[in-house]
Amino acid sequence: MKLILIIFAAAFILIQFIPVNRSNPASDKTSEIATPPEVITILKTSCYDCHSNETVWPAYSYIAPMSFFISNDVQEGRKELNFSEWSSYSLKKQQKKMEEMQEEIAEEKMPMPVYLLMHSDAKLGVDQKMILQKWTSTANVAEIKK
Repeated sequence: MKLILIIFAAAFILIQFIPVNRSNPASDKTSEIATPPEVITILKTSCYDCHSNETVWPAYSYIAPMSFFISNDVQEGRKELNFSEWSSYSLKKQQKKMEEMQEEIAEEKMPMPVYLLMHSDAKLGVDQKMILQKWTSTANVAEIKK
């Protein structure tokens, strides 16, 4: 039993040395999505950690094995939608992303429930959902492009 504990402790220590991508790529502020102030506030609180190049990496994101999962979630989130690179999307893609945001919010898939466990402030209230739903349904993507 003691040997098993030593092996687990050694493995835990060793996996801390496996590098994890916690970068925030430099991005041009002019590429960022342009929104009304009330919308950007909600997006920065509830979405930007996974869907922008402005991720705030919490202390627990430096401890393996959590670091592996968090880094992967952020990389996947940025690949799916990156507000920091909004203007690089075609108008068609921007429109599609707006529709997807509307759907994800309506179905309460975003922010992800697992994210909300550690970030309760990111939970969208009824008013916030209404603001985002209205914005995603009425925004003109040509104007948002910057």
